[in-house]
Amino acid sequence: MSTPTHWRQHGEGGGRFALWLIRTLALHGGRRFGRLLLYPVTLYFFLRRGAERRASRQYLARVFGHPPGVWPMLRQFHAYAATTLDRIFLLAHGERGFRVEIEGLAELERRIGEGRGVLLVGSHQGSFEALRALSARRPDVPLRVVLDKGKTPAMTELLEALAPDVGAAVIDAAQGGAHVVLAAAEACSRSAMVALLADRAGEHEAQRAVAFLGTPAPLPVGPWLLANALQVPVLLCFGLYLGGNRYRLVFEPFAERVTIPRNKRGPALDALLTRYAQRLEHYVRVAPYNWFNFHDFWQQAAAERATPPSHRCGAD
Repeated sequence: MSTPTHWRQHGEGGGRFALWLIRTLALHGGRRFGRLLLYPVTLYFFLRRGAERRASRQYLARVFGHPPGVWPMLRQFHAYAATTLDRIFLLAHGERGFRVEIEGLAELERRIGEGRGVLLVGSHQGSFEALRALSARRPDVPLRVVLDKGKTPAMTELLEALAPDVGAAVIDAAQGGAHVVLAAAEACSRSAMVALLADRAGEHEAQRAVAFLGTPAPLPVGPWLLANALQVPVLLCFGLYLGGNRYRLVFEPFAERVTIPRNKRGPALDALLTRYAQRLEHYVRVAPYNWFNFHDFWQQAAAERATPPSHRCGAD
């Protein structure tokens, strides 16, 4: 068996010139023209990115229960390219030209109304950028997004050039856990929404394996430790891409507050991660081509299980 590589070791696709070119052609030619570019772009990356092809095949086989053909894999690559392109238009023009439906808005509004701040926990599924639509509808409620700017520097530069205010609102996870907690706590003190993704661990981040699509998979514990520190309402959020110009934002109540007892830290984390994984699996099955973790999720978990407990990250 080959040694699994961490997702951070996968290079950023495209690079600065390619992203600048796509941005320029798309914004000047319009979204319809930009979407025409997706077909050659999708095919190019599908042929060039062998590791991502293998990860796609593995993931889709778990979702469908049998090895996928080329077409389902191309659909997943195309969905990723489409949502990446749409990030440009969502930041440049907001909701204009998109159909964004929202489920669970009343639940979210109720928590916002409490004035304590809200933690939104999402995944690398569909478009997290579609949250900007909600932010535009509620400009009185700040939105801070926790992101690792160092993972995709070219894309980060491009998006911040399109919307400097959005870039300024990012909490950079690369600056460490203490920075994230302090920045998130300060945002919640101003009744803001803080959003992050919880289905991918950093290279040296603590993680625990829970069942996902039939096999234990590693999920980070950081988001739940942050929730424990903030003591604010937690909602799950998913920005599902429905094809064309359609998106569905889904908000689900998860906890009025997350409490992790010191003497039962392991079991409490396992319970939280399992609940999250179950809801993630539900939406993965609803929109299977939307999940964009193009790395070997489960092989990494196998490697973790083979490591002596005393050497595991986050071991009790």
